[in-house]
Amino acid sequence: MSAIDDYALLSDGHGSALVSKEGSIDWACLPRFDSPSVFGRILGDGAGHWRIAPSADFETERAYLDDTMVLRTTFRSGGGAVALTDTMPFERAEGEHRIGHRAPQAVVRSIEGIEGEVEMELELAPRPEYGLTTPTLVPVEGGVGSRGGPQAYVVSSPVPLHLEEGVARGSCTVRAGERLAFAIRVGSPWDGMGRPWGQEEIVRRLDETIDAWVAWSAEHEGYQGPYREIVQHSGRVLQALTYVPTGAVIAAPTTSLPETIGGSRNWDYRYCWVRDASLTLKALWVAACPDEAQQFFDFFVVAAGGHLHEGRELQVVYGIGGERDLAERELTHLDGFRGSRPVRVGNRAWEQFQLDIYGALLAAAHLLAERMGGFDDATGHFLCDLANIAAARWEEPDQGIWEVRGDPQHFLHSKLMCWVALDRAVRLAPMIGGERDVERWSEIRDRIRAAILERGWSDRAGAYTQAFGSDELDASALMMPIVGFLPADDSRMRATIHAVSSGLTDERGLVYRYKAADGLPGEEGVFGICTYWMVQCLAMLGEVDRAKELFETMTSFGNDVGLFSEEVDPGSGEALGNFPQAFTHIGLVNAAWVIAEAERGRSSRSDDQAKGQA
Repeated sequence: MSAIDDYALLSDGHGSALVSKEGSIDWACLPRFDSPSVFGRILGDGAGHWRIAPSADFETERAYLDDTMVLRTTFRSGGGAVALTDTMPFERAEGEHRIGHRAPQAVVRSIEGIEGEVEMELELAPRPEYGLTTPTLVPVEGGVGSRGGPQAYVVSSPVPLHLEEGVARGSCTVRAGERLAFAIRVGSPWDGMGRPWGQEEIVRRLDETIDAWVAWSAEHEGYQGPYREIVQHSGRVLQALTYVPTGAVIAAPTTSLPETIGGSRNWDYRYCWVRDASLTLKALWVAACPDEAQQFFDFFVVAAGGHLHEGRELQVVYGIGGERDLAERELTHLDGFRGSRPVRVGNRAWEQFQLDIYGALLAAAHLLAERMGGFDDATGHFLCDLANIAAARWEEPDQGIWEVRGDPQHFLHSKLMCWVALDRAVRLAPMIGGERDVERWSEIRDRIRAAILERGWSDRAGAYTQAFGSDELDASALMMPIVGFLPADDSRMRATIHAVSSGLTDERGLVYRYKAADGLPGEEGVFGICTYWMVQCLAMLGEVDRAKELFETMTSFGNDVGLFSEEVDPGSGEALGNFPQAFTHIGLVNAAWVIAEAERGRSSRSDDQAKGQA
């Protein structure tokens, strides 16, 4: 089976697919990111795939077309070469270039002969409902239709297909200058599957999608600092992970890709986490996506607002349409990625109590307000409610940012984000109608600060630690200077940064979340987002060259098309966890921005020194 980072992402802003280096779509969820897969071989051999590749041995090169998320894979086999271009199409709206506009819920694949000739083969095995359904395939004019399960699929193929036991196979010789186009799209078994698209229509939809991505990228080129190309690419990845109808940014388009090969730390990440709000919003601003940032924030206001008015808590994670019930279950018929079981759908974190989410949303609101103005009355009331809950409950234990499944604790990061909630509420008070609460918010904010400074520090560890009274290091303490709680060069903060750098890293300097017991069996790799937090802290300390070196080391673990996993195996360097991971791309963007700010500061100081010496 392929490695996790052998895959490239396709997205139409509604659903997603992963394509391997061998030209096989081994994961596809249509019509939504969280829909049951129609191709799921990444989690089990019998769960479906769609492979187009040379029939003989071949070599592969691939890249996204410039300024797009349209994948081009070049196969060289024998004396010839062909290019396979893959995308999930969407229409181009007149006068605008919105990603995901009128997406037809399809995948299109185009083969073009480059030189010589190559014998190609196609194997299509749709397996809806995570592989539980083997549909009947029936020939139709211009392709194949499927029957069985809650959805129907219509396949467009210029190549005759042989049908047997739910699998369609075909072969063809592609010569230089020739082009063959294929497509699969979702239909309804009750309303008819629809007709297969013709060759011209598929090519037109492919070209329109390329044009729309290029136009979107041209309108989102605000960042001009160091590492500009990978920052802008990460902005496109975040857009590809955005459910366009609501603005929700999913954590990843996959479920149950393991944090350790063969292990059980396998979770469904196809949802939207509140804890990511402020960091995501910051990354969207850096990547020059103000409309997307506004829509992302509005998603939480709509999804969560009703909870607070009913006296309930803000939820940790929501479905991409604002759903609250994300009940977790296991798919026992699937063996998991390289035997990593269980395979889970849904995520039990929706039932957890986490205090950090209030600070994440209020920090996001503060960032949004600084750049776009104020809020309507309903949003203002919602933000005041968030601050009041943080003020009332900050002394309670919770599950924390890492969603431990053991006993609740007094996690430092949770207290820190309650401080953030009240600090930002005080600053936002005139915009959200909270003037009468400022004195109380300020007083509780200062109490939280005092508690963190006293109870969060461990003399034994020589650092701020995971939880009050603990000596265990935790990378989330690196957020203290990032959110403005302490300057990076505060003596204890500097000690914490260096303690994490020496005590929570692998030999490359990549950062673990923590090493303490967390109530789950097995181990995990080093974390991309935590490593980028370290980059930010080093840059804020003025250690810019060291920050850049670590940035480049972490960024080298992106795959050949610039996608990042959640974790990296500390021994082999193999990608681990759900893929691609939004949080890692968010960390990359924000770290690059902090490096840019630090370099500007260093340049200004050098200019001042030069003037002083003149």
